[in-house]
Amino acid sequence: MNETNFPKLPRVEIVDALRGFAVMAILVIHSLEHFIYPVYPDKALQPEWLVALDSVVFNMVFSLIAGKAYSIFALLFGFTFFVQFKNQENKGRDFRWRFVWRLMILSIFATINAAFFPGGDVLMLFVFTGLSLVLVCKLNNKAIFTIAIICLMQPIELFYFVCSRFNEAYTLPNLNIGGLYEIVQEGVKSGNWSNFFIENITTGQKASLLWAVGGGRFVQTIGLFLLGFLLSRKNLFIDSQENTRFWIKLLICSSIAFGLLYPLRVEWYDNGSTEIIKNSIGTALDMWQKLSFTMVIVSSFVLIYYNSPYRSVMGKLKVYGRMSLTNYVTQSIIGALIFFPIGLHLSPYLGYTASLIVGVFIIVVQLYFCNLWFKHYKQGPLEKLWHKATWIGKK
Repeated sequence: MNETNFPKLPRVEIVDALRGFAVMAILVIHSLEHFIYPVYPDKALQPEWLVALDSVVFNMVFSLIAGKAYSIFALLFGFTFFVQFKNQENKGRDFRWRFVWRLMILSIFATINAAFFPGGDVLMLFVFTGLSLVLVCKLNNKAIFTIAIICLMQPIELFYFVCSRFNEAYTLPNLNIGGLYEIVQEGVKSGNWSNFFIENITTGQKASLLWAVGGGRFVQTIGLFLLGFLLSRKNLFIDSQENTRFWIKLLICSSIAFGLLYPLRVEWYDNGSTEIIKNSIGTALDMWQKLSFTMVIVSSFVLIYYNSPYRSVMGKLKVYGRMSLTNYVTQSIIGALIFFPIGLHLSPYLGYTASLIVGVFIIVVQLYFCNLWFKHYKQGPLEKLWHKATWIGKK
């Protein structure tokens, strides 16, 4: 499709709904993980039916949305950048430096979130990788798509794999991620608020960024940003027959890709014969199969939203997505107060099923708050702060 120019690009409601779905899914994953605090009830003291149910819940949730919800969130980050960039371009303004400033403000929100989230924060990853959008936004579609594909090919992991084939003694760089997370966990276990916050926003953030580098997520995030940018530039989330054909094709191709990649991922990642195999080609295959399933989810969501009677039900996610930053940060605060020693410390008593119920309860509370908030305001509280701070000094 050709790009369509508007004096001001209209808000695409399905994107808000999809973003709401992604943030909800992230909350479900974090709840099952106890917000990266792996303390659970002793299975020997649990009834067999509950242990079996916990296993089913864990396998279903992690198979369906782990690594995919984040990908959707990243995809839509790139989408939103194009909308902001184009709206300012239509006014004769260059948004790029303003966006750099916007990322600097985002780092503050990332630090607040990380203070309550021991695993570090994906928002800080977005701060660094978001600079890629500034560098490529003036390029044509073909160039941006090429760069996106290169990033999504997981070039670092492929480089490691090739090196290991030519040199049997080759080893991966030691980023000491495990050691850093051990330090963070000690801070969580201490129950001391000062230690908790300091370790989370320093060691935790460092560990998270290094994990993103070592796990293939850093480069993949750039690729997802660029894909989202192109989806926005090409107006592919707008309801039309031509776009419907695009999403159907994407659904078919991504489903086939997932079917081919998943068994390879099991062989090379789950059952990798050596650490170098698992953490090079195995990691690449893991990221590829997650990416393909992410596209299955996104294309299915779009097709169902526009071509089924469930649109009104799915549309209820819009308010949650419009307040995605507020919901993302507050879910970490609520989760910390529920699961960690600084709060109720319920982790030792909640298995996967109970944790899922807690996550759903948090979503219900947040959704109620969103609906209440938007009866009086047009933006979420943190969204409003981010917007105001972004344009500070502008006349």
